Amino acid sequence: SSGTDRSSRSDRGTGKEPGGGTEAQAKDVCLRLLTDRARSRAELAAKLEQKGFTPEVAERTLDRLTEVGLIDDADFAQQWARSRHLYSGRGKRAIALELRRKGIDADDAEAALDRIDSDDERERAVELVRKKLRTQPPLSTEGDRRERALERDKVVRRLVGMLARRGYAQGMAFDVVRQELAALGADTGD
Repeated sequence: SSGTDRSSRSDRGTGKEPGGGTEAQAKDVCLRLLTDRARSRAELAAKLEQKGFTPEVAERTLDRLTEVGLIDDADFAQQWARSRHLYSGRGKRAIALELRRKGIDADDAEAALDRIDSDDERERAVELVRKKLRTQPPLSTEGDRRERALERDKVVRRLVGMLARRGYAQGMAFDVVRQELAALGADTGD
């Protein structure tokens, strides 16, 4: 028997609507996804759409899950921002972009990002730079000044680029890198 025969047999008696599924099936999909990790309402809506559920079934299911507290975008945004900042070393800009991609509204995203103050963000940037510098060969103190400056500039660009990719503001990134290189005794120049 073919895969088509199996799928048509499994749809019999389930009350599956044409081009979609039942609210119970949609709820099961959402609960499986929420078991893995917290998700935003928009993420769940996209998954239900991908699986072929009608917009009406998806909306009713998501409304019910929100009503019972299983979907809470404000709470999701708080958890996501905290986790991405602490464990992935993301800056506020990167986290804001991630929250937007996950369908979090601007107010919920802003409230979550406000919990990361500039001192916390700077401290995390310092940790990331120090970690990277530990794996970096030490800057040369020998050779001519121009070669040392080129080597230093290359390290500065690499470290600032690493922080920029993680969503840290350029000014903060340069400041942190200069400060950490100065602490190592490297001539940081301008």
